[in-house]
Amino acid sequence: MTPEQFELFAKIEQEHWWFVARRQIVRELLERVAPAGRDTFAVDVGCGTGGNIAALANRFRCLGVDESDDAIALARARFPAVEFIRTGDLATIEPQLARAGVVTCMDVVEHIEAAGPFLEQLVRSTRPGTQLLLTVPAGMELWSEHDVTNGHVLRYTIEGFSALWSTLPVRVRLLSAFNARLYPLVRATRAVSRMRGRAYGKAGTDFDIPPRVVNEALRRVFAGELPALRAAIDTPRRPYSRGVSVIALLERTAG
Repeated sequence: MTPEQFELFAKIEQEHWWFVARRQIVRELLERVAPAGRDTFAVDVGCGTGGNIAALANRFRCLGVDESDDAIALARARFPAVEFIRTGDLATIEPQLARAGVVTCMDVVEHIEAAGPFLEQLVRSTRPGTQLLLTVPAGMELWSEHDVTNGHVLRYTIEGFSALWSTLPVRVRLLSAFNARLYPLVRATRAVSRMRGRAYGKAGTDFDIPPRVVNEALRRVFAGELPALRAAIDTPRRPYSRGVSVIALLERTAG
């Protein structure tokens, strides 16, 4: 990702419907499975400009990690109460991962060619009982300039994503597509972007804040998926089979 993209995310992630609704969903799912309090340590791997981990700081002791100097500088300036570390090497943060009760890795795996080894190292660095919440963009039919400029390797299917941890010591507590209700709208937008040969929004992305009424309506639609996702935890249900993203909640097991 480029410095311009990090600047854009820092500017809009507290307001744009996608960032706000995703944070709401993630926060409330973690409320369901992880005890609140300063004794619970949360690590966000690939924290970007810090908005996601900062949203958990009122519940957990938090650490954000990212390999980008630009992202970490913006995160530290915006959220001085949260600790941030700049590194792209999981070995550097193994002590922190080993004591974490919660690990998030949101929209990171799709940037990594060797995604399987990365996820294995991440899981095996945690202790049994750690809750891992992962998200990736879904559906190669949605591939557009937005993915190219963001440095994505691919967009995942649910099956392709789950294959990454099939041999790892984890228990699946939730696996589903999400941002499903807005999938038709996003697919149409991406199709237009492909025809135009450029992304819909700013800095080579599809992100731009729409008018306030529209922004709030889109947030409500996306965040409205939360009850179905929350109700599916620890059940075999998969609330949504198709969406703009995939979400997984895993629990590290012994082994």
